[in-house]
Amino acid sequence: MTPLARHHSIFFLIMRRLRAPLILLISIIAVSVLGLTLAPGVDAEGNVHYLSFFHAFYFISYTATTIGFGEILYDFSDQQRLWVTISIYMSVIGWTYTLGTLFALLGDRSLQQAIHTQRFVRAVRRLREPFYLVCGYGETGRLICSALDRMGHRAVVVEIDEIKVGDIDLHSFIADVPALAADASNPETLRFAGLTSPHCAGVIALTNDDSVNLAIAIAARLLAPRLPALCRAETPETAANMASFGTRHIINPFEKFGDYLRLALQLPAGWQLLAWLTGLPGTTLEHHREPPRGAWILCGHGRLGRLLVQAMDDESVPVTIIDRHPPEDFTHRWVQGDATGAGVLGEAGVERAAGIVAGTSSDVDNLSIAVTARELNPKLFVVLRQNQYSNHALFDAFESDFNMVPSEIIAHECLAILSTPLLVPFLEQMKERDGEWCTWLLKRLTGRFGWEVPTVWSERINLARAPALYRHLMRNGEVRLDALLRSPHNRNEYVAGEVLYLRRDDDDHLLMPRGDVTVRAGDELLLVGRAGARSDLALTLANEHTLAYVLTGTELPGGWIWERLAGRRQARASRRLPG
Repeated sequence: MTPLARHHSIFFLIMRRLRAPLILLISIIAVSVLGLTLAPGVDAEGNVHYLSFFHAFYFISYTATTIGFGEILYDFSDQQRLWVTISIYMSVIGWTYTLGTLFALLGDRSLQQAIHTQRFVRAVRRLREPFYLVCGYGETGRLICSALDRMGHRAVVVEIDEIKVGDIDLHSFIADVPALAADASNPETLRFAGLTSPHCAGVIALTNDDSVNLAIAIAARLLAPRLPALCRAETPETAANMASFGTRHIINPFEKFGDYLRLALQLPAGWQLLAWLTGLPGTTLEHHREPPRGAWILCGHGRLGRLLVQAMDDESVPVTIIDRHPPEDFTHRWVQGDATGAGVLGEAGVERAAGIVAGTSSDVDNLSIAVTARELNPKLFVVLRQNQYSNHALFDAFESDFNMVPSEIIAHECLAILSTPLLVPFLEQMKERDGEWCTWLLKRLTGRFGWEVPTVWSERINLARAPALYRHLMRNGEVRLDALLRSPHNRNEYVAGEVLYLRRDDDDHLLMPRGDVTVRAGDELLLVGRAGARSDLALTLANEHTLAYVLTGTELPGGWIWERLAGRRQARASRRLPG
């Protein structure tokens, strides 16, 4: 049994490791005490005198521990001095062996892992607020934890690499992030990390091993079936296996990027709107030019390349494939060779191409392809695949039109699912609209809020989330959206937010509802805006006085005393009225 499985038995682990030196030390003390009681001594009157067990143990105790206290009843005889000398050297040997074993034990990795695991378990048990269990702290895990921290959510991390776990302390997170260096595919590890805790809000499997992510998905499905599980899968086989036992959210970064490219070719404004709404909090996006129609070149026909070819075929975009290996797809034009060379790119027709995708598994090769292609065709639309997020400085230096970063794609998708579940149906309905509508919406939102990634959140009109508004609606009161979005500080102004989507229980969902729409109890609202708009709207939904001011302009008195005084003033005023 590993120390991880018996984290509560650290004391017994230490005692087992120190069993031999402790037995030796106790034996040395026992023999020394016994010998000192048998050695004859002389009292003050010259008579033979023997030390009792108590006095012998007392003397050996302060001698063997090197205290050096000098209290004795009588001077020792030569026999007693000889035995004490032997006892001193025996105790030195015993203590040397014991201390050496103890220091070796303190440096033992098993003991350190057991102690760290026990601290981790205590930290998780002390959490009394919702937290997300993040399995894997690579580039994607770091982005997820940073975004959750900015959004005010707690995270618990399980990562098999101790170096990456140590890096967590170097990041300036607002809240502490409990982390454990262990195998996340072990169900016991997930239990220690709080999978079955009532405060666990979701599980995010982000390791670079599909088999580990599959094991996490199975454990989450069996041990905590009600929790949302977001699992990374880079092969169709793993994704199908996860889906077979009910995993709700399976994220394949290559498929997602294929969808993004298909959307960019079909609805460029919709693609930019999606990138703006699902971006990482605290970042600013740039307005990219639209992908042009015409012939494209794809460099690299691996997992990503096949999906991108399919996306281009769906949009009837002609594509030429460049790859070092012999062609596997005979339905498209192929050029075999190294795409980093100008000759191969020229053979593929880069001078006449509208766009190029540098999609190999090497960041250096992708940058080399992009630089060479841009020199041959300065107007070329360049799509770059960035495999390592740590290379962002190099990719930022090259002005590409579209960067594909798997870690960012997974992070965007996870945050969209966890923080705002309504965002997914909104984006699906947005894709069904035409380009003119998407362009209008993009200009409207970015014109008001800028290109910095906005705050996207959802509100449900119920007693728990919006008690003031819910009670008002239950009293047959009507509230329109434009009245609800007025500022609680000055009702003549509006909060810096807009309603993107309204979902109702009767399937009467509204995309970009108008201001004269009346809200109902049970409605869910998807909103976008600045960070302050969320707190302003939350105050209106929860506080009856704020809601009354926003709807009517009347400032109700607060507190029992002020309400009684206000009631008396109204009664006196009514008596003064004529008739």
